[in-house]
Amino acid sequence: MFKNQPKGLFALALANTGERFGYYTMLAIFLLFIQAKFGFDAAVATQIYSIFLAGVYFMPLFGGMLADRIGFGRCVTLGIAVMFLGYLCLAIPTEADTVGKIMMFGALALIAVGTGLFKGNLQVMVGNLYDDPKYSSKRDAAFSLFYMAINIGAMFAPSMAKAVTNFFLGKSGLFYDANIPAIAHQILDGNMANADKLSTLMASMEGAQGLDLAQFSSLYIEKLSTAYNYGFGVACISLIISVLIYFSCRSWFKHADVNAKQLAKASQTGQATARPAEIELTKEQTKSRITALLLVFAVVIFFWMAFHQNGATMTIFARDYTSHDVFGLTRIGFNIWSLALIAVSIYTLFNIFQSESTKGKIISGIVTAALWGGAYALYAGMPEPVRIQPSDFQQFNPFFVVALTPVSLAIFGALARRGKEPSAPRKIGMGMFVAALGFLILTAASFGLTSPKELDGAVSDTLVSPNWLISTYLVLTFAELLLSPMGISFVSKVAPPKYKGAMMGCWFAATAIGNYLVSIPGLLWDKIPLWGVWSVLIALCLISAVFIFSIMKKLESATE
Repeated sequence: MFKNQPKGLFALALANTGERFGYYTMLAIFLLFIQAKFGFDAAVATQIYSIFLAGVYFMPLFGGMLADRIGFGRCVTLGIAVMFLGYLCLAIPTEADTVGKIMMFGALALIAVGTGLFKGNLQVMVGNLYDDPKYSSKRDAAFSLFYMAINIGAMFAPSMAKAVTNFFLGKSGLFYDANIPAIAHQILDGNMANADKLSTLMASMEGAQGLDLAQFSSLYIEKLSTAYNYGFGVACISLIISVLIYFSCRSWFKHADVNAKQLAKASQTGQATARPAEIELTKEQTKSRITALLLVFAVVIFFWMAFHQNGATMTIFARDYTSHDVFGLTRIGFNIWSLALIAVSIYTLFNIFQSESTKGKIISGIVTAALWGGAYALYAGMPEPVRIQPSDFQQFNPFFVVALTPVSLAIFGALARRGKEPSAPRKIGMGMFVAALGFLILTAASFGLTSPKELDGAVSDTLVSPNWLISTYLVLTFAELLLSPMGISFVSKVAPPKYKGAMMGCWFAATAIGNYLVSIPGLLWDKIPLWGVWSVLIALCLISAVFIFSIMKKLESATE
């Protein structure tokens, strides 16, 4: 799995892990933040969320085009600096007024621009490592490992966001309750329909003593918003760690920080390079490859539209329709350290079979048993029930990515040895079918639930088991592993050398369009039955899958 990979892969992957940890810490609470602070309804909040995601994933197009001119490494360094400024602005507490909104939107713009300079160009350098014939056969596995590293950061992010939120609320004698932000805004707007419910919640908080409903509502919104601000500050710290990793290990991947323009110049002047010369393509080959890539980009738009509901409608579903108390074995999923031990144990378990010595197998077996024992001990010490927050669910997708990556690599490695491994485009098509199955689970969970319109911002009286959402995240992770790392690998392999940065940018631009379309289910949220929201996503995934299989020959011929 990790054997015979270039050292540069691990340096670039770890640098990306730090950046993604901060990004997903912010993303885990962002929608909750803007609803709590500004009182936005689901339609407006998901629109802001989707526009921001679109910006984050669209800017790599311009970042890639710039990198094709000035170099990948320069853009990565500039991107880190711009992102840091954005997160710093977002971490500063402000009033919920016009100045506060300008500060927030300005911070989001900086984060989007910085990510555009950083994200795609870092991944191009990963792909460049595998232009060397010595490593070319390991490209797909490398991007799966790189993708796994991203999700290590994402896995711990929701727990960090929750810990920071709870810490700062606790300092004010308050605690988080999903009901309060919406009711508090109703009270401040003069709507007393849920005053009794808020009075009951107030009575259990030390920091609410001596306050009337309006005073408590203002205090709670202020303190919760500030706690979220401090959670955003975590991203600043994680970026500093990324910078240290990137520059301290730069010698490991410096040879991959060369674009086609720089490589051609070095060749003309007789300078030695660690990368082989790029193969010149004919106009017909270039056109064929770009056409194939554009067709793939068109399909993945709808995957990301569906997948990134995790921070939008699926977060609202977690808040308004899912039980906030977890019982039994399900509790283990809400202890991040138990999940971390289980994820590591998957790798040590695989090492039992992959180790070349008996001693190695025995050590791996002992470590695996110890990890399982540690996970159980943490689980046994958890209270019954465990009180959870909506953002907690966002740790399941990255956990499943980290835990299932070795399984995915083992399956496709075995198929490759038999000459039966599906091509990257075929895996993408399969991923769209699997994504449809994921939302079928949520559809089943939603039958019989009160529609969002009837709730009018309140939490449903009928709450479903958290296992419905956990199962959905599991199935969507299978889809993601089939689609995302394989798509990035396909782009790095098929993109014409002169347009590598731009084509990787186009991959993210397609992702951006999908992220903007994330707002559509949010706009439908209080207009159609709950099960209808998920059915729209199922239909789009199935249509996309059928389309990509209908053009499979064209896509596979472009890689030849």
